Amino acid sequence: MGRLESIFEKFMPFFLRFANAKPTLAIKDGFILTMPMTIIGSLFLLILAAPIPGWADTMVKLFGEQWSLPLTQVVGSTFDILALIGVFGIAYSYVKNEKIEGTPAGILGIIAFLIITQASVLTKDGETVTGVIPKVWTGGQGVLAAIVVGLFVGFVYAQFIKRDIRIKMPDGVPPGVANSFSALIPGFAVITAAVIVFALCQAFADKTFTEVVYTLLQVPVQNLTDTLTGAVLIMVLMSLLWWCGIHGAAIIMGVMGPLLTANALQNQAIIDSGEALVVGENAKIVTIQFLDVFTKLGGSGITIGFIIAALMVARSSHLKQLGRLSLGPGLFNINEPIIFGMPIVFNPIMFVPFIVVPALASFMVYFSIIWGWVEPFNALQVPWTTPPIVSGFLIGGWRAALLQLATIAMSVAIYLPFVRMQDRLSYSEELKAKEQSESAIA
Repeated sequence: MGRLESIFEKFMPFFLRFANAKPTLAIKDGFILTMPMTIIGSLFLLILAAPIPGWADTMVKLFGEQWSLPLTQVVGSTFDILALIGVFGIAYSYVKNEKIEGTPAGILGIIAFLIITQASVLTKDGETVTGVIPKVWTGGQGVLAAIVVGLFVGFVYAQFIKRDIRIKMPDGVPPGVANSFSALIPGFAVITAAVIVFALCQAFADKTFTEVVYTLLQVPVQNLTDTLTGAVLIMVLMSLLWWCGIHGAAIIMGVMGPLLTANALQNQAIIDSGEALVVGENAKIVTIQFLDVFTKLGGSGITIGFIIAALMVARSSHLKQLGRLSLGPGLFNINEPIIFGMPIVFNPIMFVPFIVVPALASFMVYFSIIWGWVEPFNALQVPWTTPPIVSGFLIGGWRAALLQLATIAMSVAIYLPFVRMQDRLSYSEELKAKEQSESAIA
């Protein structure tokens, strides 16, 4: 295991450079801005589609046939502008990390995104209606284009300001006015570039840039994430990084989170169109909830299993105390006390269960959906601190809650022999320390 540690230590500078790279930070920080919006939208979506038998019929009896219309307005006004908020957040975060006022860049990001996005819709009769912004491109299907545009705008804007290519105002001018004038030259450059890109895409592909990116990049990447191999690989990489002491979730989900969210939004769009989600045909299996609610249950590595196992069999004071102190945070999916307090980081005994448990959980959840035990997930999300069982029920009803229970049981069974091994070492060290202390006193 010492050799394994040395191998990972060689790769750590690469991981750290990637984690601290300006684009990675901008994507991660930028999409964090969408979190309040998606959680609020999820609350209304939960009312709209509560996992309770006969819920819709009951609501119709109480409030009439149109009871869902106000709720769908909220859902459409939150989930369906994910790309718009994302492009603002990425451009803003990129420039902010350069120690520059980020709001003008965020606004330019939205403008550039709208320029390169479809501005018309085709009716059923074949008539083109202009002057509209199709929500299909401002939501999940525009996510990857939003990332590209946000990074481009952030980079260009920062370069202009850092090189002092801007209109300067006298010192007495209020900062808000000065920032507005500073944005004129970089803004002109960004908008000109967006116009050129739009014209080129129309001339050579007869599509918008957003459509080109969706077809050539986003669809293949989403399809890759929506596989058992993709799900397992994401979880294994996340656990490996954590084992190396690097925040695996921040790195992996910073990049994959928007795409997995897009998978969930695609499922929601199918439901909204009146169609049924069918596994193997139109439904995405691996979504953001797949990871956040099931394969990261109790935190990366599903360490809630470690905590329960430690409470069951530990004799050493170290593991007993660690289990008691970590149970509360673990129930809310916070597992840093275990990862760094055990520690699991570079702990050879904990390497195998920490990697294997989330991988097995991916198998369990994937095939539960494939075999029809749990329905594919829609856009409904819960805060990541929602306790297990509760989160499962809210996402997918009692079957999803039962799947969480089965996952926890599996994690306890896998962690148990390794906890016993670690406990024997800790208990032996404590006995030696006690004997040395007693002999010193004598």
